Amino acid sequence: MAKTMTPTLEHGIDEHVAARASAYSNRVIDDNHSDEFDTFSKRSDLAPLLLLGNALAVLQALPDASIDCAMTSPPYWGKREYDSGGIGMEKNYRDFVADLAAIASEVKRVLKPEGSFWLNLGDTYVGKGLVGIPWRVAFELTDNQGWIMRNSVVWNKVKSGMDNSKDRLGNLHENVFHFVKQAKGYYYDADSIRANPRQTKIVNGAVVSGTGVSGVRYRRQIELSTALTLEEKSAATSALNAVLNDITNGRISDFRMIIRGQQRTTHSDAENVSGRAKELRSKGFYFLKYHPKGSKPTDVWNIVPEDTQGRDAHFAAYPVDLCRIPILATCPAGGIVLDPFCGTGTTLYTARMLERRSVGIDISRRYLELTESRCELLI
Repeated sequence: MAKTMTPTLEHGIDEHVAARASAYSNRVIDDNHSDEFDTFSKRSDLAPLLLLGNALAVLQALPDASIDCAMTSPPYWGKREYDSGGIGMEKNYRDFVADLAAIASEVKRVLKPEGSFWLNLGDTYVGKGLVGIPWRVAFELTDNQGWIMRNSVVWNKVKSGMDNSKDRLGNLHENVFHFVKQAKGYYYDADSIRANPRQTKIVNGAVVSGTGVSGVRYRRQIELSTALTLEEKSAATSALNAVLNDITNGRISDFRMIIRGQQRTTHSDAENVSGRAKELRSKGFYFLKYHPKGSKPTDVWNIVPEDTQGRDAHFAAYPVDLCRIPILATCPAGGIVLDPFCGTGTTLYTARMLERRSVGIDISRRYLELTESRCELLI
C-alpha cells in the first residue's frame, strides 16, 4: 500500500506563482472526495479538481470507469527526499514496485474501458548496478494486472545533468509507457498528433510529392524491368497513375513504390512473416502510402526537461511537451484526464491548455495550490 508522504517543495519555483497560490487554498478538496468528484463530473468548465490525500485512498473513493485518460510521473525510487517517507522512499525496490502497482490497479478500475494510462518513470542505480525500475513496474502491470502495453516511449531529454562517473555512459533518457485496458476499441486519435506533411507541387506540368517523387523513375523502372511480365507491367503502370492521381487530389501526401527486382522488400523478404513479400511475389509491386495529414510521431521523443528551458517559473523536470501527445491522442474532447501524483500540476496544466478537464491528486496541499495557480494563468 502507498504510504502517506509530505514532500518538500521542489527547488526553483517562481516566487510570484508561489505567492499567488495561497489564494487558492480553499479550492483544494481534503475530504468527501467521492461527492466532490460527482459534482465535478457534471460540470463543463475547465477548472481542475484538486484532491488532497494519499493517492491510493483518494483513488478508492472515485467511481469505476469515470476517467478517460491517466498520465503521471510518480516519485522515482530513491531519488527524492520527503519529510515523512512515502512512495519512492522504500528501502527495497520491490516494495516500491508493489506500492506503485497498487496505485496502477486503482487507476485501471477508474479508467473507462476505452481509456489509456501513460506512466513516466526514471531508473536508479544501487551500488554500481542499474536496477531497471521502469521495466520491473511495466512487467508487473502487464503480467499480473492485465494491462496491455501499446508503446514504450524513450524520452530523450537532450541535455543531461551533471554526471561525474568515469566508468559508464551518461544517462539521458527516461521511459514513458502507454497502457490500455483492452486490445481493441480504446480511444486513439492519431490525426491529432500528426506532423504537418510537405506540400505537393506541380513542376513542369507534372505532379511532384512533398519529397520530390514524380513517378518518372518508377515508370522507367517498370518499362525496363526483366522481372515483370507484360501483364504485370501494365497493372503496375495503371496503379502508379492512380497513386499520382491520389497525390493530385490530396488523398495521400507522398508514396514509395516497391517493384520486383528493383527495390528490396520492406521489413522482410520472408513470405511467411511479411504480407508485403507475398504481394511483391503475386503482383510484382506494391506501394507505401503516406497519410495526407502527415506522419505519426515515433516512439522516441526529443524534449528538453522543463527546468532547463529558462522559463519564468520552474517546476519539476517533467515538461508540458511530454504531456501533449498522450492527452491529444488518448483523451477525447470533453474528457477527463487524471494525474494521481500531480505535484505542481504539469499534466493538469497541459490538459487545460488542450481544453480537457482534469483531476489531480497529491499529498501536498502546497503543491495543489501551486497547480491551481498555474492553471488560473491560462484563463
